[in-house]
Amino acid sequence: MDFDYARSLLTGGKKWKEKPAVMSASSEAYQKLLAEALDMNRSRILAFKNKPPTPVELIPKSWLSPTAYQSKFIKPCRSIPKTCQRTLDAPNISDDYNLNLLDWGANDVVAIALSQTVYLWNASNGSITELVTFNNEEGPVTSVSWAPDGQSIAVGLRNSHVQLWDSSAQRQLRTLRGGHRLRVGSLAWNNHVLTTGGMDCMVINNDVRLRSHIVGTYRGHHQEVCGLKWSPSGKQLASGGNDNLLYLWDRSRASLNSGAQWLHKIEAHTATVKALAWCPFQANLLASGGSDRCVKFWNTCTGTCLNSVDTGSQVCALLWSKRERELLSSHGPAENQLILWKYPSMRRMAELSGHTSRVLFLAQSPDECTVASAAADERLMFWQVFGIPEVAKPTPRTSSEPFPLWHGIR
Repeated sequence: MDFDYARSLLTGGKKWKEKPAVMSASSEAYQKLLAEALDMNRSRILAFKNKPPTPVELIPKSWLSPTAYQSKFIKPCRSIPKTCQRTLDAPNISDDYNLNLLDWGANDVVAIALSQTVYLWNASNGSITELVTFNNEEGPVTSVSWAPDGQSIAVGLRNSHVQLWDSSAQRQLRTLRGGHRLRVGSLAWNNHVLTTGGMDCMVINNDVRLRSHIVGTYRGHHQEVCGLKWSPSGKQLASGGNDNLLYLWDRSRASLNSGAQWLHKIEAHTATVKALAWCPFQANLLASGGSDRCVKFWNTCTGTCLNSVDTGSQVCALLWSKRERELLSSHGPAENQLILWKYPSMRRMAELSGHTSRVLFLAQSPDECTVASAAADERLMFWQVFGIPEVAKPTPRTSSEPFPLWHGIR
C-alpha cells in the first residue's frame, strides 16, 4: 500500500529493511479504511475455514491411457482383405486396352464379353447364362454396358453397330446403326440416352426411345474414343481417347450437325486416356488415368488440375468408393495389381495382387462393397475392397418392359 516503498524494492534501489516508521496522519487513516474495506488481514490470506470441496474429474484417468484414447477418439483402421473372394475363368477375353468388356448391373448380374459371346453371371446364385453369340461379320464384342434399370444391356460391336438386349427374356430389342463407321469400344448411359464412342473418333448421343435415335454428336478426338463417363448429375460428359486427350462436354450443347463445342480440352496426359471416374461425394471432381502411369484430378468447372500422382505403371481403370473417401485403380506391368488410395492424401492403403497380366477392367457391385476385375490372364476376380455390406438392400423394382416408352416410338 506504500507505492514508493514497493517501487524501490522492485527497481533494486536502496534496500530498505523495513517500512519507514514515520507516516502522515492522512495516510494512516487511508490505510486503515482500505484494510477494513478489503478485509486485508495478512494472517488469513492463505487460510481456509473449511475443507475445500473435492475437485470434479473433468477427464477420467482411464481416458489418459493410449489404448483408451485410441478407442474413444481414433477411428479404427478398416481391415481390407488382400486376397480375392472368388475367381472365375474368362477364356478368350480380349487383351485390348481400348475396349470395355465388363459391367455389373443394378440387378446384381455381371456381364462380360469373351470374344464373340456375352455371358451373364448372377452374383446372387452363381448361375451363368449365355446371352448372345455373334458371328464373324458382327463380332467380336467391343463393349458392354448395363442400362440404369438393370434389365437392359447395350452391346457394342466391331461392325460399328450397337445392340440392345433384354437380359431376362434374352431377346434383342433393337439395333442402333448409322452413327459410327468403325467399332464401338466405349458406352455410357445417361437415363434413356446411350452415349457411344468409336474408333471413328465420334461420340454420339442415342435416345433409345426414338426411331431416329441420334440426338447429338461431339467432335474433337482424332483417334479412337476409349473412355466415356457421365457425371452423377447427368450434365457433363468426360471422354478420353487414344490421342492422349481428355474432353469435358456439356449435355445441353450437343448438336446434330456440326458437333458440340467442348467445355474443356485437356492435354495434360502424355498417352492414351481411358480410365475415368466421377467423384460421388464431391461435385465437379473427375479422376482420369491412362498409359502415362498418372492419375490426375480435375475441377471440371474450371478445367484446373488439382493433383497428379505417378502410380508407377499403366492405369487401366478407376473406381471411387461410395462409402469412404477412397479411390481404386487397376494397373498393367510389372505388378498387374489393384491399388486402393486414400483421398485426397493419395496414401496407398492396400495393394491387391493376384492377376498375372494387366488388369484391364473394373466393375462395382450394387451394394458398393465388392469389385470385379478382369485381366488379360483370362481370369475374373472378386474383391471385397470397399467394406462389408451392412444390410441387404431390396432389389429395385423394374418394369416388365426394359423401356416403358418403347411403344411410343415416333
